[in-house]
Amino acid sequence: MKNKLGLALTLGSLALPVHALEFSGYVRSGVGGSVDGGSQACFKLPGAQSKYRLGNECEQYGELDLRQDLATLDDGSVLSVEGMVALFNEYDHTPKFTGDFGNARMAQMYGEWSNMPALNGGSFWAGRRFYKRNDIHISDFYYWNQSATGAGFEDVLIGDLKYSYAFSRKDSVFQKEYINRHDFNIGGFKTNPGGELELGLSFIDKPSSVEDANSGWAVTLQHVQDEFLGGTNKLAVQYGQGPGTGLGYTGDVGLDDSAKSYRLVEFFDWQVTPQFGGQVEAVYQKDVRDNASDQNWLSLGVRPTYAFTDQIKLVTELGYDQVQASGGTRRLSKFTVAPTWSPAGPGFWTRPEVRLYYTYANWNQAAQDAANLLDAGSALSDTGAFETSRHGSNFGVQVEYWWK
Repeated sequence: MKNKLGLALTLGSLALPVHALEFSGYVRSGVGGSVDGGSQACFKLPGAQSKYRLGNECEQYGELDLRQDLATLDDGSVLSVEGMVALFNEYDHTPKFTGDFGNARMAQMYGEWSNMPALNGGSFWAGRRFYKRNDIHISDFYYWNQSATGAGFEDVLIGDLKYSYAFSRKDSVFQKEYINRHDFNIGGFKTNPGGELELGLSFIDKPSSVEDANSGWAVTLQHVQDEFLGGTNKLAVQYGQGPGTGLGYTGDVGLDDSAKSYRLVEFFDWQVTPQFGGQVEAVYQKDVRDNASDQNWLSLGVRPTYAFTDQIKLVTELGYDQVQASGGTRRLSKFTVAPTWSPAGPGFWTRPEVRLYYTYANWNQAAQDAANLLDAGSALSDTGAFETSRHGSNFGVQVEYWWK
């Protein structure tokens, strides 16, 4: 009995402090239709890597995330675990949770040892993780995204700079093969008041499991300017060769170093008054492959918002995409107007939002021809929702919410 009591007291003295469970997430859901009848069909230009999303999303999507700090050690470092499930369902008026992502997927599941004195406040992590993601909100374009299944050291402070390294083998749910990838980042270069520069280098190993495969690399230089018109400005320059032409992702390992991609990204959000905010973007990308598959992509868009009251605002969005490729220059223009209820306040980033929207788009013959050839199921194709017309309209209601 004494031995059992002593063991219980010993275990009690080693009991770890209780930490609160953190619950965060994101959800967008709604229902829409086309003016010509039938369900909503979204507008995206063949060859463009993104589309302008306001009134132009044809799915329900949700992310539910749980994070638990397990222990705070004597040196102040923290052991944590985090998991996130993602749910996806194309508009069908009845939630089926089917589509490219299947019924559901584990988007994140990793462990982290953070605030480590040995790393000058940096962290070590391992697992499947959203890692150093950079995106443009109005087009949902993740131009620099190092998320992956792997492990790494993050934000190790040496002098005034923060160094990060990640090793991964699978960086996308669509990536079939396991391919070794190395991502190096250096951040913290102070360029001007409120301005900071970050440098990233990715190297993709030649996989032995893929025939006629190649190695590749990519580099990204990004400047972030805070307190810009009440928001933030980001300017990024990217270059990649071979499989590095995926830039933010692992590209086609069948490409050799003659394949090159160049990308320039510029976007900022503003909130010049409590009532008037928005985001604007410009993206240009040049892909050099061979004469038959070279292409240039230009994307320009803006989403201004104006609040008439603390809860009612008008959101509009104008987007233009152009792709120069074999077969001619493809063009798509899209406009959306959305009266919006925002119960939490009038700001651009304030959520939740409940929107009524009307979207109009038009495209040229080259875009329709490319859709017929590359994506026969798209709204732009002859077999799509608008058939041989080169314009179309959608309407609907959507709710968007994120929380921490």
